[in-house]
Amino acid sequence: MRPRVKICGITRAEDARLAAMLGADAIGLIFTPRSPRCLTLAKALAIRAALPPLVAMVALFMDTPAASVAEIDTALQPDLLQFHGAENDAFCMGFGRPWFKALAMRDAGDVAARMAQYPHAAGFVLDGHGAGEPGGQGMSFDWTQLPPLPTPWLLAGGLTADNVARAVRIARPWGVDVSSGVESAVGIKDPHKLQQFFREIHRETAAQERA
Repeated sequence: MRPRVKICGITRAEDARLAAMLGADAIGLIFTPRSPRCLTLAKALAIRAALPPLVAMVALFMDTPAASVAEIDTALQPDLLQFHGAENDAFCMGFGRPWFKALAMRDAGDVAARMAQYPHAAGFVLDGHGAGEPGGQGMSFDWTQLPPLPTPWLLAGGLTADNVARAVRIARPWGVDVSSGVESAVGIKDPHKLQQFFREIHRETAAQERA
């Protein structure tokens, strides 16, 4: 089965529609002021309205006050929340919605032990940035060092059409998460790069099925 695909850092309705048309399982909307892809709630609602059925919407936060998370969660009704900061398991659980926890992988440490700190997570995003840094910076990490990880997890950081097939072949992730690697400018998704990204995933999936 092909890896799930999440296109993150969506800032335009037309990019959300294109990602969905190409086969994205989820899109990510960012609500972290430190990110150049941060959205207002009004813009996020417009993207939500343009998204076709059966494509999940993920709302991303990083050390955001609980009241602000709750306000956006109530208004937007995302399918999942995603937390990128120092939030603990209890904080992430506090909104009554499934959630993913992002783990900074520049200094990976014991990944399984770090996952165990979030027993109620629906899944994880293993991202190439350093601790305390936002994602979306195009930084990868050594995929060969990952141990078998049974929990649903997304591989993120530095993925492009040029390397996603190799990443899937080596890491065998449950899904992949891409933002800057399919952009023509910050927050602007490039149709050609998006098409190539999906083409490479399908090519690698077909090759694995033949093996």
